[in-house]
Amino acid sequence: MTWLQMRSDLGKRGAMAGAAVTAVAAAAIIFALVGRGSDAAAQSSLTVNLPPPANDRIYASPIARGRPIVVIDAGHGGRDPGATSVSGQVHEKDLTLTLARALRDELVKRGRVRVAMTRDDDRYLTLDDRAAVARRLNAAMFVSIHIDSAANPLARGASVDSLSDVASDAEAASLAARENEGADNDRAGGSVDAVLADLSMRDQMSASADLAARLVGKAAGRVELRPNPHRFAAFHVLRRADAPAVLFEAGYLSNADDELLLSNPEQRAKMVLAIAQAIEAEVAAHARH
Repeated sequence: MTWLQMRSDLGKRGAMAGAAVTAVAAAAIIFALVGRGSDAAAQSSLTVNLPPPANDRIYASPIARGRPIVVIDAGHGGRDPGATSVSGQVHEKDLTLTLARALRDELVKRGRVRVAMTRDDDRYLTLDDRAAVARRLNAAMFVSIHIDSAANPLARGASVDSLSDVASDAEAASLAARENEGADNDRAGGSVDAVLADLSMRDQMSASADLAARLVGKAAGRVELRPNPHRFAAFHVLRRADAPAVLFEAGYLSNADDELLLSNPEQRAKMVLAIAQAIEAEVAAHARH
């Protein structure tokens, strides 16, 4: 069974389960209203907490019609500011959105892929909200942008994290734990689903590692990188994206030099160009297979 067939089978199972839950919920609401009588139903009110509106807008130049879709995820947002810079003037959620918008614009200008964003404003999204955009659009790639923070003020440099069940080091494990706060359990239900999910996940992890390696290669010499810049751990948002996915840490807001670098539009442009070229190279490599 191929990677695409496994994704399709899992998607159908998820859709059927979701439809069943929706039908049961609707029937319960109707039954409750009817049971109270027409007058009570007219006077009663029902409050439903809906998720934030989905952002499935596609950005693309006319020459990119039919090209693969890349989802860009600006980390944090809304009530979750993320890390705060040394100066106290920069919040991670604002800088990740600035970088995400710049990356979107660069990719659209180059015309080799189509682009979607998980958020284009200051809103809070859960990890599953973010990953669901990639699944709905059957994205070819998912790139989540963050800026790191550490107790050591000398720690600096960009890094790329890919998905793995075993963390590459203690720092990567700690980062994944912080990013995964509030996430649902990843495990598939049922033996068949579990086997399909495991096989699918192995391919996803391999493709994600390839993307991370390509990104590091494109950034080397143009972007300040931390030692051993490719790390891996069990990041929930990467697992749930159901596509080759990486988490790009643009630097450390806890480091004064990195704060200055990331506040410089020219330096950000170098970083954005490196990410864009890595994305395009990875898309081209898969198109040849």
